[in-house]
Amino acid sequence: MYRQGDVLIVPVDEEAVPDGATERTGLPRDARGRMVLALGEVTGHAHAVVGPGRLVREAGPFGPLLLHLPDGGRVVHEEHAAIPLPRGWYRVVRQREYVPGAVRIVAD
Repeated sequence: MYRQGDVLIVPVDEEAVPDGATERTGLPRDARGRMVLALGEVTGHAHAVVGPGRLVREAGPFGPLLLHLPDGGRVVHEEHAAIPLPRGWYRVVRQREYVPGAVRIVAD
């Protein structure tokens, strides 16, 4: 497992990747060519992955993100040290916080 700020990146065995995720088109990259895992609403900084691969959303509007890195990659952020990731599949989990009556994703 890897953590950078409010983003948790969990390795997933190839056999456990949900059906259809391997064929699904990846989400678009940002203007700098990065796969953005989480964007800081206040600072504009981003937890992002550089390197070949794709980021796909599991089924449903709030489905978690799956990251596929065929050759490995690096998680980067302007305020954190880069984290190297070996090749493989990962589930990207955003930290959530409890607010009375609701749960919301933590915002930078």
